[in-house]
Amino acid sequence: MQTNLLASLLATREGREADEILRKCVHCGFCTATCPTYQVTGDELDGPRGRIYLIKQVLEGKMPTEATQTHLDRCLTCRNCESTCPSGVHYSRLLDIGRHIVEQRVGRSPAQQLLRKTLQTGLTRQWLFRPAFRTGMLLRPLLPAGLRNKLRPAAAPQTGSAQALRTHQRTMLLLDGCVQPVMSPEINAAAARLLDKLGVQLVTAPKAGCCGAIHHHLNATEAALQDMRNNIDAWWPLIEAGAEAIVMTASGCGVTVRDYGYMLQDDAAYAAKARQVSALCKDISEVLEGFADDLSKLAPAPADQEKIMFHPPCTLQHGQKIRGKVERLLAQHGIQVSLCADSHLCCGSAGTYSILQSSLAQTLRDRKLNALQATTPDRIVSANIGCIAHLQSGTETPVEHWIVLLERRLSAATSAG
Repeated sequence: MQTNLLASLLATREGREADEILRKCVHCGFCTATCPTYQVTGDELDGPRGRIYLIKQVLEGKMPTEATQTHLDRCLTCRNCESTCPSGVHYSRLLDIGRHIVEQRVGRSPAQQLLRKTLQTGLTRQWLFRPAFRTGMLLRPLLPAGLRNKLRPAAAPQTGSAQALRTHQRTMLLLDGCVQPVMSPEINAAAARLLDKLGVQLVTAPKAGCCGAIHHHLNATEAALQDMRNNIDAWWPLIEAGAEAIVMTASGCGVTVRDYGYMLQDDAAYAAKARQVSALCKDISEVLEGFADDLSKLAPAPADQEKIMFHPPCTLQHGQKIRGKVERLLAQHGIQVSLCADSHLCCGSAGTYSILQSSLAQTLRDRKLNALQATTPDRIVSANIGCIAHLQSGTETPVEHWIVLLERRLSAATSAG
């Protein structure tokens, strides 16, 4: 693609990066075929190729409008297009640059600003989100249907703690995060119990918090970077003490932490530490893959005829390029899961997207659930709290994290043995 970006932008690293990304695009349109929002609206400007043109025009000097902002807002940042693109266009990074510039030039209405600020503040601070969530659960019968569905009880019983049961010489860090420990504390607890059986202690850093994804995707760049710095500061003493990995049980957090090195590359005080943090970041499926021999010694799960569908989050399959690991781990322990038709497509959760773009998000959720429930499964499992909560809001079929299912089955088999 030929470009003629403003000289003022080309004088910046972001501008030069955007120019390089734009020049890789060859207009082929393969991305359009796998874009969830384009499939819903049929509007070229709601697909990656159309959004690339909009961003290019802005970077070349055209004044963006509210319509420009709307089309960029509608993107889920699912990165399916990056998996499809034969030219290696780093679309998600171009989108970040474009959104930031459009945000500065177009702005938001007072109502939108308030909503976004509320999400940034309320979701990223456990001490605020926890009482709000509990209050919502208590008042759930009185709430409107849309909000009531968002506050479904978790599919798995909430027992145990996120701390390992014993002290081990081998330690790994666990990102406690912001939303997941409140909505489904059993996820981290199950991961801790399973790794405890494998001789690894999962530890949390009390001062670590949100990974930065919420602020980042709401164009609060400086707040996102500060979230990242805070986590690095919280983790660093434990890393220096020998923590082997930073374990992610939420793929949405994982894809963000893997980007710390990139996001903080210009920060002299944090660049080197951020690169090391990104290198230590591991999805729980990657961690368990390294314990194949030890896992094989655990009692196998009893034969079970339960029909289970697996929804691989976009942040796992497209963002982190992790595919097939969860299915293999479960199969090795007698748990057979299936993928639905079009399993590469987004469910519509995408962090705060399901709140800010509720109509599109609900359409995508219902399409995903129709595919997942085509064979009438007994259970749906996924790898990200956002997807789990979003899917559960539209179905009575239990939806839970795959690590909860695996740990429960292994524990039941061990008790039975």
